[in-house]
Amino acid sequence: MGNKSETLFDDAKTVIPGGVNSPVRAFRAVDRNPLFINHAKGSHIFDEDGGEYIDYVCSWGPMILGHAYQPVIDAVKAACENGLSYGAPTEKETVLAKLILEAVPFMDKVRLVNSGTEAVMSAIRVARGYTKRDKIIKFRGNYHGHSDGLLVTAGSGLLTESNPDSAGVPKGYTATTLLADYNDRASVEALFEANKGQIAAVIVEPVSANMGVVPPKEGFLEFLRQITKDNGSLLIFDEVITGFRLAYGGASEYYGIQPDMITFGKIVGGGMPLAAYVSTSEIMDVVAPVGSVYQAGTLSGNPIAVTAGIEQLKALKNDKDIYIRIDEFASKLEATYKELGVTVNRVGSLLSPFFTDGGVASYSDVLKCDTKKFAAYFRKMLENGVYVAPSQFEAMFVSDAHSQDDLDKTIKAIKNSI
Repeated sequence: MGNKSETLFDDAKTVIPGGVNSPVRAFRAVDRNPLFINHAKGSHIFDEDGGEYIDYVCSWGPMILGHAYQPVIDAVKAACENGLSYGAPTEKETVLAKLILEAVPFMDKVRLVNSGTEAVMSAIRVARGYTKRDKIIKFRGNYHGHSDGLLVTAGSGLLTESNPDSAGVPKGYTATTLLADYNDRASVEALFEANKGQIAAVIVEPVSANMGVVPPKEGFLEFLRQITKDNGSLLIFDEVITGFRLAYGGASEYYGIQPDMITFGKIVGGGMPLAAYVSTSEIMDVVAPVGSVYQAGTLSGNPIAVTAGIEQLKALKNDKDIYIRIDEFASKLEATYKELGVTVNRVGSLLSPFFTDGGVASYSDVLKCDTKKFAAYFRKMLENGVYVAPSQFEAMFVSDAHSQDDLDKTIKAIKNSI
């Protein structure tokens, strides 16, 4: 880390909690201070000290086409000339909504919001309003944003009350959030049995990507689809990460499962603050102003963010081979880790090396990882010009901008770092 990043971090800490506006950026898990980024282009980012790195964070997923993708940049610049925000409807909101619905043709309506956290919070409110039930099931290790009712961890047993996982969250806010174990059917069945007729929805990352990449076991998503149908509950796919990444139609297309609701973020906004939740007309018509479930936002459907989203989705729609290219690139990284004896999980262009013995299929498996070994690996990768997520519990993201030269250099860096 150079002098300018150090100086900027010290200065930031005087006015921003921890010097960062999102905790993982602080680099505490890897025993160093963060890089401050000056600019990015294609598959590379550049820090304030002149360092250049091959980027596998990709702004935590949105930059599937690479940084500063020119059609997006050009469209955003043109849109800015017309004003940054109106607080009134625009045609582009409908254009983006139709693009999203083309990707998930079994859905009917879209509500645009500003972040993945807001999309999930709203979707759960809609599910409760539609079913007239209060309880939801989420999975340990699945992250659905920082809204109060979802920041929970397991208690002493599966069926005990859920306790807040953050200071400042009243216990009552999480009392209706039930916790199951990802990839564990029995834990879900037990919660449905103990809460008959009370569960509004099950929310799941179809591919868990916030405890590192942990794919669903064969049949697990199909099981969730069936048990929710059998109990009159909704199935919500949180595709803030997997949406438009595993396929144009996201995880629902990739696995052939049709949930009742989907939340999108990251890629859907082309790098701008934008997210969405989608469902059928029957469910979405409970949302105000049509129905009684209230959700609003001054900047929802912001014209600049919508413009970026439209251009990015058009590019993905018009070149589906992007998914083949980034999958092949990621598979070569996966093979390199495996050759070196490192446990690695991959689904499409998402992958995570885990510094642990044995496979990783659950939250408890993830907790066995050697985080100090990961931190040493991270620092070596950085020294070798490769920027990966500063946490064992995050994914690597491949973009269509990554080149053969990037691949060769990354493979060399991995071999020098493990």
